[in-house]
Amino acid sequence: ASLSHHERMEHPCISLVFSFQQIQFVEDKQEFSRFPTKTGRRSLSRSISQSSTDSYSSAASYTDSSDDETSPRDKTQVNSKGGTDFCVKNIKQAEFGRREIEIAEQDMSALISLRKRAQSEKPLAGAKIVGCTHITAQTAVLIETLVALGAQCRWTACNIYSTQNEVAAALTETGVAVFAWKGESEDDFWWCIDRCVTTEGWQPNMILDDGGDLTHWMYKKYPNVFKKIRGIVEESVTGVHRLYQLSKAGKLCVPAMNVNDSVTKQKFDNLYCCRESILDGLKRTTDVMFGGKQVVVCGYGEVGKGCCAALKALGAIVYVTEIDPICALQACMDGFRVVKLNEVIRLVDIIITCTGNKNVVTRDQLDRMKNGSIVCNMGHSNTEIDVASLRTPELTWERVRSQVDHVIWPDGKRVILLAEGRLLNLSCSTVPTFVLSITATTQALALIELYNAPEGRYKQDVYLLPKKMDEYVASLHLATFDAHLTELSDEQAKYLGLNKNGPFKPNYYRYKPRS
Repeated sequence: ASLSHHERMEHPCISLVFSFQQIQFVEDKQEFSRFPTKTGRRSLSRSISQSSTDSYSSAASYTDSSDDETSPRDKTQVNSKGGTDFCVKNIKQAEFGRREIEIAEQDMSALISLRKRAQSEKPLAGAKIVGCTHITAQTAVLIETLVALGAQCRWTACNIYSTQNEVAAALTETGVAVFAWKGESEDDFWWCIDRCVTTEGWQPNMILDDGGDLTHWMYKKYPNVFKKIRGIVEESVTGVHRLYQLSKAGKLCVPAMNVNDSVTKQKFDNLYCCRESILDGLKRTTDVMFGGKQVVVCGYGEVGKGCCAALKALGAIVYVTEIDPICALQACMDGFRVVKLNEVIRLVDIIITCTGNKNVVTRDQLDRMKNGSIVCNMGHSNTEIDVASLRTPELTWERVRSQVDHVIWPDGKRVILLAEGRLLNLSCSTVPTFVLSITATTQALALIELYNAPEGRYKQDVYLLPKKMDEYVASLHLATFDAHLTELSDEQAKYLGLNKNGPFKPNYYRYKPRS
C-alpha cells in the first residue's frame, strides 16, 4: 500500500507525523498437520501468524539444540548474580556468547557510536522494552545499547530456530531476562513470549517486534497491558502488514513505527544483505556451483533484486516471476527474463521464493521439478513453498545435513529442500553484521523517538520514519568507508530549495540501487 507522509521537526529526536492507509484486519487461525519422516512421525504446527515457525539460526552457534535433549523449561539455572528470571539452553555458555558479541561490535561501530553519544543523557530511562527478534550476536549489540541508554529489557526469539544459545546466555548473564533457545517447539515459542510479557512487578511500555507475533499475543491475551504501551517498533514486512490490518479495523490502540519501509532498512538490509547471504546459504548447504545453473527467483522486490544480482554475477541463468508490472519491467531492464513458473518448472535447477505470499511453489510444481533441483525461501514467512503437501506417506524425507532435507519421490527423484521452506540465510548461514548495524541503529532511534514524544504527538496510527532520520543513520555508517560528504554552498542550497543539513530528498523519492 502506498503511504503519503510529511515531516515535522518540532522535537529534538525528530518528530514523525504521517497519514497512513489502513487495510482490513483478518483474524488469524491456527492449524496443525502431521507428517511422516524417514525416522518416524513427528508433528508440524503452524503459528497463529504463520511467522513464528520461520527458521532462523546462526552457523556461528557453538551448540546445536540436539546436544542436550532436556528442555530448558525443565532446568533450574542461576546466573552469576543469583538471578533466575530467564530460560536459555545453557547459562554456562555465556563466555562463548560474550566473544561473539564482541566480534559483532567490531562491525557495528555506528551503533556503538550512538551508544556512546547518548548514554550520558539516558534517553530511554524508564523505558521497559519487551522484544521479540532474532537473538544473535548482532541483536545483542542492539539490546545492550538500549540498556546503556537506560532501558530495562526482556527478550524472546521471533522464530523457533533464531537463537544463538551462547549469545542468549551472555545476555542473561548481564541481567537481561531472555527466554529463548534454538529449536523451540511451537508451545515453547508462545510460552517464552508469555514469560517475557508477564512477570510480577514489571510491565512493558515499549515493544520491539519482528514479525508481529509479540504484538499479536499481547493484543489478544493481555489487552489491558497492550493499551498501556507507549509505542511499537516493527521491522518486518509481515509485522508491518499486520499492524496496518489492526489499524484498518480500528483495533490499534497504540502508536507504531514502521521501520521496515525506512530507506535504511529496505534498501540495505533487504537488498544488500540478501545479495550476499543468498550465496552463502546455498553454498554452505549444497556446495552448488552457480555458473550455468538455471535459477528462478519468485518476486523482484528488494530481496529478489539482491538475489538476482548475486546469482547473475556468478554466471547463473536467472528467470524472474512477478505479479507487479512495475517490478516485472525493472527485472526486464536489468536483463532478466520474466516468466510464469510453470513455463520453466521442468528446466530449472534452483527455485528461490522472495514474495511473502503463500503457496508460491505448489505440490504440482514440485512434482514436475527435475531430479536434484534445489528449493528454498528467502521471504520472512514459511508459507511460500507448500511444504505441508510434501508430508505424505508416498514421499520419503531424508535429513542429510542440518537444515537440508532430500524429499524422495517413489520413482527415486529427489528434491533438495532447505530449512524446511523457512528463511534460508539465517537458517543455514549468517548475514552481514554491518548491514544489521544499519537496521539496529534505525530501530534504536525509532524507540527513542516514540518513547520521548510528548503526549498527543502520535495518535493510534502507524507512522513512517522521516528522510532526516534515515539520512542520519546513513551518515553514522559512512566513516567505516572513510567517505566524505560534499557540502552545499549557500547559493547551491538556495537554488535547490534545500536546508544545507538536509533532508536532501523529498519523501516521495525512490532510491533505486543498480542491480
